[in-house]
Amino acid sequence: MGSCCTPDHSCSTGAESAGGTAVAVAETVTVTDTTTTYAVSGMTCGHCRTAITGAVGALPGVVSVDVDVAGGLVTVTTGGAPDDAAIAAAVDDAGYELTGRA
Repeated sequence: MGSCCTPDHSCSTGAESAGGTAVAVAETVTVTDTTTTYAVSGMTCGHCRTAITGAVGALPGVVSVDVDVAGGLVTVTTGGAPDDAAIAAAVDDAGYELTGRA
């Protein structure tokens, strides 16, 4: 899947640019949960948020995903230690680039 963003960083879907939205992927949060924030490039709109939330949220162990499009940040809560490689691959598969932990 490719990014919906055009080379001039506008949205090819016509969606408006927006801030972050948290989406719960699981209902139970335990004391062993870990929250990690990643820097992600290429996000410009609500469609970007939806694509990354879906891709990362589908990974095993992910409890929630919060995408801050304007800040270029993706915050992931996992039930234990995060799998950085799997999260990076999911972001890449969605058409964006995880550039590291923020």
